[in-house]
Amino acid sequence: MQQDRLKNPHPWTYEIPLAVVLTLVLVAVLGVHGGRAVANLLAGGGWGWPAATQLFPSLPALMRGDAGAGLTDPGVVAGPEALTTWMSIASAVNLLGSLALGCVVYRRWGPNRLRGMASRAEAASLLGLPRLRRHRAVIRPDLHGKDPR
Repeated sequence: MQQDRLKNPHPWTYEIPLAVVLTLVLVAVLGVHGGRAVANLLAGGGWGWPAATQLFPSLPALMRGDAGAGLTDPGVVAGPEALTTWMSIASAVNLLGSLALGCVVYRRWGPNRLRGMASRAEAASLLGLPRLRRHRAVIRPDLHGKDPR
């Protein structure tokens, strides 16, 4: 019933899926760099984040196990095993968070969303004020129920 009230004449084209894919790629890249930063921090090297221009070029070296790739002064860096572990954990947490956020966004603004509630004025004009008052215990049982408060 809710879906029949409003038809959207504009079909979905490539823009929305492309934005979703690019956002997920960016989240994955930031997860990899966040995992590297945590691995280096736990190895005693401090928190290190690459410059914005080094986010994507340093990815191949990071995947090979170089924890200092893209950093200006890496200092002490984590080993390849710790780097891989923390990159995997951070990427998984980021992608699961993105999935949860995507579900919330889809339910809120997606095609199957609830189209809304009537305002007070709309309900009064549609149902009439006497009918609303007669059935107030059904409409708002928390305020007008049988149990006096």
